[in-house]
Amino acid sequence: MKINPVAFTIFGLEVKWYGILIAIGVFLAIFITEKMAEKKDYKFGLYKDISTDVSIFAVLIGVLGARLYYVIFEWEYYSKHLDEIFAIRNGGLAIYGGIIAGGLAIYFFCKHKKVKTLTLLDCVAPGLALAQSIGRWGNYINGEAHGGVTDVPWAILVDGQWVHPTFFYESIVNFSIFLFLYFYLSKRQKFEGELISFYMIVYGIARFFIEGMRTDSLYIGIFRVSQLVSIAIIIFGISIRIIAKSRQKNVN
Repeated sequence: MKINPVAFTIFGLEVKWYGILIAIGVFLAIFITEKMAEKKDYKFGLYKDISTDVSIFAVLIGVLGARLYYVIFEWEYYSKHLDEIFAIRNGGLAIYGGIIAGGLAIYFFCKHKKVKTLTLLDCVAPGLALAQSIGRWGNYINGEAHGGVTDVPWAILVDGQWVHPTFFYESIVNFSIFLFLYFYLSKRQKFEGELISFYMIVYGIARFFIEGMRTDSLYIGIFRVSQLVSIAIIIFGISIRIIAKSRQKNVN
């Protein structure tokens, strides 16, 4: 079923489902981050107001990073359409660009506030996964982020062809990560950085394979950019896990 990308029009301005779903995802991510911070207050000394401030800051920087990432790797097009660079309502936000920019924003925020970066990233991880899960449905409505032609029973119809719903695969993965992190691992956490490292490793692996199915990948030569970034994210996640566990053992 084809859904109109435009949810409604107000004062002549089209409000699209893509933006609405991203906004809902961001709101819930901040809410979940606050809840995670409340749980950790007594153990780590992390305060709810700090988590709210950093969430808003990271979201703003993340959106800029997501757009910049996309524009850079599609510069051949945008160099000829400079007026469209800031037209994010039409799509064109690369999640890895947002994650990298948002992660750096959180790192420098924590350094400024003198709070533990890994602790705050652990608070952010479940909400980030949930936001991604919701935001992917905006891709569905826009008819983007899908895979190649297939005859699987759950295929979706795009431009007259039945294709893999790769947006749905990623949405399911992210929602599962959210459920596991928020309702299970956060209650059994053994060391700082456990949640964010789990997110990075599992999401990185899933995204690597899902990206291989997509038809709209950004490329560097013959390599899909997101697959290269996925490998880097996985390695970084494993490194965080090893270092964080080692620090915890030394403390004990």
